[in-house]
Order: sequence, then structure tokens, then C-alpha cells
Amino acid sequence: MKTKQSIIALTAGVLMGASMVGSVAGAAEEYLQAKRSTQQFFVDGQRVELEAYAIGGHNYVKLRDEGRLVDFGVDYDTVTNSVRISTATPYSPEAKTPTTKGTVALPTDGSRYVPKEGDVVRCDDGYEYAITDVSRWDANAFADGPLGALPTPTCDWSLLNQPVLPDMEVRHYNINGEEYLFIRNLYETRRMLYTLYNAIGANEQTWRDGAPVLRKGGTQFVRIELSIPKGSNPQAFWPWKPERLTEVFNSCPPGTYQMEAWDVYKNGVFQKTEYDLRVK
Repeated sequence: MKTKQSIIALTAGVLMGASMVGSVAGAAEEYLQAKRSTQQFFVDGQRVELEAYAIGGHNYVKLRDEGRLVDFGVDYDTVTNSVRISTATPYSPEAKTPTTKGTVALPTDGSRYVPKEGDVVRCDDGYEYAITDVSRWDANAFADGPLGALPTPTCDWSLLNQPVLPDMEVRHYNINGEEYLFIRNLYETRRMLYTLYNAIGANEQTWRDGAPVLRKGGTQFVRIELSIPKGSNPQAFWPWKPERLTEVFNSCPPGTYQMEAWDVYKNGVFQKTEYDLRVK
């Protein structure tokens, strides 16, 4: 009888142990599953959007995204199957991957696209536009030279309204037999946004005591939109001059600022990057 009770007790212990092992293994498996991170990310005080996943209590992000945010080089060597990181070189977008029809994949995350002769761009209307001449890129009669890095914060950008980048657009027009291409330049749109952020922080009407000035209802005096409705008549200028934006802002700080930038081509030849601004 005692032996039988011992066997029952031993069996129960084995079953309980198996149950515990199963539950622990299940918990461990669930713990290591990748889930979209809900945490906020800041770089030098500025809130940024990152595609991050929580695995085992840690956040994981793309190395290339980190390079873009803090400006270091990231390249993949297909020959040696190795990732190369360089703190001595600035970030550059991943090499464009041709689609099945030979067109280039334009970046949609706000990283920079530098056109090259021979690039073929698929327009929103399906037209495949061939770029044949980029000699004016950063080298026209009005430009001072290649643009540097994006502006850095002179105030706490995370306290300001955070507009979302618009979708990439590629517009094609045939006007009097001339083929025009307009590529929305999201990288230069970010330049306009960051320049305006710093202008807000430098103006006492919109920034005071380390924070944005608020209306009685608690809203900020400046609203920013990163697109301009079709049919509007914005101010347009080129090449990039930050004072063009700050002068307009300082003349009438409160209001809604709509802005966008476009790379303009005519018959395959790059013409200019146009900066558009509308205040209402």
C-alpha cells in the first residue's frame, strides 16, 4: 500500500513537473516573440519615428535607421556578406533597387535620393520617365554648392507639433510637347520643417521660457502641414535659402504654414529643387 502511494505521489510529481516545464517553455517562447514597440524614441531631444520591435525586454531597430538618425555610414558588402559601419562618413540611403521594369525605388522615409543619369522613375500615372542629365544638381548658377546635413535643434523640437511626412508623389505632365517630371523631395521637406522649428524657438512670440507659447485654449500659435493643397498659389523659391523661410515666419509668426519641396525635370534634364511655402 505504501509502495502504491509512493508511485502515485511520484507520478503526480512527474506530471506537475512536466506541466511546469511546459508552462515555463511557453512563457519563454512568448517572452521572445517580436512585438511592435510602443515606446517613444528621442534623438538629441527630438522625437523621432522608428520601426522598433520589443524582443525579450529589449528594443530592436534597423541599423540603417540608426545610421540615418545619428548620421553614420552603413553599407552591405555582398561579396563578403558583411555589414560595414563607418563613423567617418555620413549616412547615405541604401542603393536603389531596380524594380522588375527597370525603374528606381524612391525612398519614402525622408532619406535623400540623389538622381543619376540613366535612372528611370515610375510616375503616378504609370509613365516611365528617363532622367538623362543631372549636371545642374547642386551645381547651377544660383546654388552655393551641395547642401550640407539637415539642421540641428536649437530648441526642444519634441515640444512642437509633429506633422507626418506625406506620401511620395511623382507627377508627370506633358505641356506643349515638353515632358515634365515633379518628384516630391521628402528630404528637403524635412529641411524646411527643421528650419521652421528653429525659427519658432528663436521668436519670443512663439517660444518663451523653454517652451512653445500657447493660446488661451492650450493650442500652439504655429501649425505646420507638409503639403500644399492643389490649386493654391504658394510662394516658390530656389535654390535653398533658410532666410527666405525665417523672414516670412518672423513677419507673421502665428498661423498655419504649409510647405513642400519638389525636384523639377524637363525633357529628362534636372532643372531645380523648388521650395514652396503657403501661410494662412
